[in-house]
Parts: sequence; C-alpha cells; structure tokens
Amino acid sequence: MRDDQLLRYSRHILLDAIGIEGQQRLLAAHALVIGAGGLGSPVGLYLGSAGVGRITVVDDDRVDTTNLQRQIAHRMDRVGTPKAESLAAAIAALNPEVVVQPLVRRADAALLAELVPQADVVIDCSDNFRTRHAVNAACVQHRRPLVSGAAIGFDAQIAVFDARRADAPCYACLFAPDAGHEDAACATMGVFAPLVGIVGSTQAAEALKLLAGIGEPLAGRLLMLDALAMRFDEIRVARTDACPVCRLSSPT
Repeated sequence: MRDDQLLRYSRHILLDAIGIEGQQRLLAAHALVIGAGGLGSPVGLYLGSAGVGRITVVDDDRVDTTNLQRQIAHRMDRVGTPKAESLAAAIAALNPEVVVQPLVRRADAALLAELVPQADVVIDCSDNFRTRHAVNAACVQHRRPLVSGAAIGFDAQIAVFDARRADAPCYACLFAPDAGHEDAACATMGVFAPLVGIVGSTQAAEALKLLAGIGEPLAGRLLMLDALAMRFDEIRVARTDACPVCRLSSPT
C-alpha cells in the first residue's frame, strides 16, 4: 500500500478489525451496485470513499429534479444525465483512484448473468420486485453475497442474503416470486429524504464488512426501521425448503 493510501485510509487502518490487510482487501474488491438513486447514492459514495477498488453501477434512469430531495449523489447541473453516469462522477470527485463503470442499462437477467460472476458483492438498490428477484436469482446461481435494501414513506428494510452459506435464506425465501407483491412508487407514496441515507449507509456498511471479512453480517436477519418512531426491529429469516430459487442450489 502506498504512503498516500496509508494516509487516506488511516482511520480504517486504525481499526483493529480492518487494519492494513482489511483495507487491502477493499482496494482489491469489486462491488456491483444495482440502482443509482436514493439508496445507490450513499452506497456508491461510501464504497468509493472507503476505497473499494472497482464499482460497477447499473441504472437506466436519468436524473430528475424530483430526485434531488433525497438522491444525494446528483446535482442540479446533472438533471437529465443518466443516473449511473452522475453517480460515477460523484464517486470520482470523492476518490479518483476508484475505477467506476457506469452502465446505462436495465438490470435484466442477461446483463446480471454477465456482471454478477465478476463481483465480490452485489448491492441491490433497485425500487421494484422484478429487479430484486432477478438480482437474487443471479446471486444464488453464482454464489455471490447480496445486500438488499428498500425504503418507502417512513419505513425501510435491510438484509443480507449470502448464497455461499448452506443455511442462509435468499430473497425469494422471504418474498416469494409468485406472491404478487405490489411495488410502491416514491412518485405516489413519497419517501422521507434521510431514510434512504440511513438505509443506503447501512447497506454500504454490510457490503464493506463482507468485503473485508469482518463482523457479523445481516444474513438470516431482516432489519426493519420505522423512521417516524426511529425504532429498529429485527426478525430472523429461515431458509425455505420450498423456495423455487435456492432449494436446488445448496452449496456443497
């Protein structure tokens, strides 16, 4: 590690759990971020500031004025710019050493089949069940840990689904693909601006822990937040034997 890197990441290196070895793991890591909006903004910025070596950002949307209330990576002068490119620019301004690949594309099954195997961790910052299930299926297939987050109104959920662990559930164990869940859109439901920052920061923390190999991840647990009461609740989530996604994909 170079002298300038030792200085930049000194506050990480001072942490016994991370140290130089953990920081070097972050520098060598590749994170795949699905979504560059409210959740993807803090995720991308914190992964970049922490020195994750490569970050791929996937989003096919463009920055809109209504996004600026909560999507902190974007600015007025980037309204109309693809969100993936805007987030990449924000990360580069914060830490130009990080290699960021913005992809202005929808995260469909074909693209995920190409990208997920290349990543060390996948962070799902999307806003609809179809994408979440597609991301989960790819992570299960390719044995990649998935950090999932969702926020609407004043309520949020965060969880880690680690397909490398034989006992760990996947996203479909919790939200069955055929259950007919309805997407709640920010445009109609609204979202409390700091809520996505809290959730995205938590997702970034879980991703960094997984990449550095430290701490206890949220695997097998669902963390729920009521921001009006500022109350966190946690429930245990078990692997479902009847899950159509992971039941035939147990690690050997």
